[in-house]
Amino acid sequence: MGYEFSIDDVDYLRSRYGDKALQNASAMALTPDSLLREMPDLRSRYGDLAPALVETVLNRRRAAGRLAHADQLLASDTAVQQATAAAVAEHRAADIAARYLGAIVHDVTCSIGSEMMALSVTSGIAGVIGSDVDPVRLAMADHNMSLGDERRSPWLLARADALAPVSNADVVIADPARRNARGRTFKLDELDPPLLELLAVYAGRELVVKCAPGLDYRLLRDRFGFEGQVQIVSLDGGVREACLWSEVTQPRRRATVLRSAGRDYEITSADPDDIDPPGVDEWIIDPDGAVVRAGLVRNYAHRHGLRQLDPQIAYLTGGRVPAGERGFRVLDQLGVSEKNLRGALAAHDCGSLEILVRGLDVDPDRLRKRLKLKGSRPLALIMTRIGRSGTAFLCEPGVRR
Repeated sequence: MGYEFSIDDVDYLRSRYGDKALQNASAMALTPDSLLREMPDLRSRYGDLAPALVETVLNRRRAAGRLAHADQLLASDTAVQQATAAAVAEHRAADIAARYLGAIVHDVTCSIGSEMMALSVTSGIAGVIGSDVDPVRLAMADHNMSLGDERRSPWLLARADALAPVSNADVVIADPARRNARGRTFKLDELDPPLLELLAVYAGRELVVKCAPGLDYRLLRDRFGFEGQVQIVSLDGGVREACLWSEVTQPRRRATVLRSAGRDYEITSADPDDIDPPGVDEWIIDPDGAVVRAGLVRNYAHRHGLRQLDPQIAYLTGGRVPAGERGFRVLDQLGVSEKNLRGALAAHDCGSLEILVRGLDVDPDRLRKRLKLKGSRPLALIMTRIGRSGTAFLCEPGVRR
């Protein structure tokens, strides 16, 4: 769980003395091995504050490249893990500003303030409120909101329970904790605060709830009557969250694909989804996870002139690879018996193999070991189901267009 910070720790870390101590600690390696040598020195200089210094430096390193102003943040390990990546938070802030121009936005589970930081520097947002039940995280948020030289909207912080509304802000944001004593959870009633209670408490208000990407949003619609928009967001190929927008609007589903290198895009349920019948073409494309989880594979295929290998499988195929996507050029279509695969791989001089699986119960790592590759050529194997039969496609290594 990491070090448990106190208010006194945060007050010290925010002071000029704490800032100087953090600079000194940052110059150290602070690896598991080096701490055996470095901790006695830190304790001799900073006493009981040494663990807070070490944890802060390590958390800043963990946040590097993901959170804004990571080298100056105050945060616990748990808060860093739960914080929304800056690129995702910035995109959502721009989304809110476009939908609700001039809005005051209240983050009712603000934690260390990472979402507030993005909201407060977004043009079109008039003000930001943050609240949390944890006074230590609120103190960290107060520090973090002072970082950088960006011009911020007016903001304030308050200690409050997310299920006890304390403002009449135009838009409410919540990010229920997805961990309990047993670890990560995807159950609606085990989130903190519980998702259904959040939806009930803020019924009739504009509410945005960040949830785990594995959220069963179909269950939320079918059993509990959620009528808003579901947005699945990925960043650099990893699906980060399912975001619920209470506003009843079209489209009902959308996939937002963000990339640090650019070429962001969105696919929605309002996009056309008519495509050619299934088949096998020159290239196989594995759509981004956000597109798959949002159930928008056909909409994505229509946009790029692709079709499915099988109507029930998310792999797509076509004569070209969409810009920015990764494609696999098909060399051969095979059965899935290990004997068959081993012979084909040997014939193609395969020495290293990337294995992608969808629709079959296959462990890629275990299979790769059993195939006993001895060649020199890198290849890819895509294993899936067409109809009721398992099928494998031997391909050239994936390339990004």
